[in-house]
Amino acid sequence: MIGIVDYGMGNLHSVTKGLERIGHTSYVSENPEELAKADRLLLPGVGSFRDGMEELKKRGLDTFLQQWAQDGRQLLGICLGMQLLFEESEENGPTKGLGLLPGQVLRFPGKREDGSLYKVPHMGWNRLTFHQPSHPILTDVPSGHVYFVHSYVVRTEDPDVLVASSQYGELVPAVVARENVWGTQFHPEKSSVLGMQMLKNFAEQNGGRG
Repeated sequence: MIGIVDYGMGNLHSVTKGLERIGHTSYVSENPEELAKADRLLLPGVGSFRDGMEELKKRGLDTFLQQWAQDGRQLLGICLGMQLLFEESEENGPTKGLGLLPGQVLRFPGKREDGSLYKVPHMGWNRLTFHQPSHPILTDVPSGHVYFVHSYVVRTEDPDVLVASSQYGELVPAVVARENVWGTQFHPEKSSVLGMQMLKNFAEQNGGRG
């Protein structure tokens, strides 16, 4: 059973429906004791990093998720949920994240190295480039485009964290992972065959309850 973390900022309906379409049941909760019964957890999110961390802390979910990951149990962050997995964000002032993955979350500058401008937020379909094609989240995933909506982008100096990227003015970490902690900057549940296969890979990956 997949637990979906509710901290008041998630696209809960679309994620739940996405899991249903691939034949997996889930439940939504903000209660750490209830979420602890899940085989694996999904952390969705839409909104600002600072608000997201404040809401997680109010519910005691920050320390719960940190312990969950330390215990080797499967966790997937989506969009803001992926960004929250990292160490810090500059959005609305410096804010510490969950610290499960190394890196910072910075606003798109809106200007390329050659001085040309691009629109922020990044909204729309972009092609993925696979850096670790053998990673379990990419099993049976075809090449193609996925759907993004974001104004902030992850920056990490650890190349082992980068599973897949896209290009929007600069390199965009699109799929990240370290052991049992995975993340997608895009919305897999809105990303056609590619995204649905990634959700399926997460739902069926070993690393849930021991």
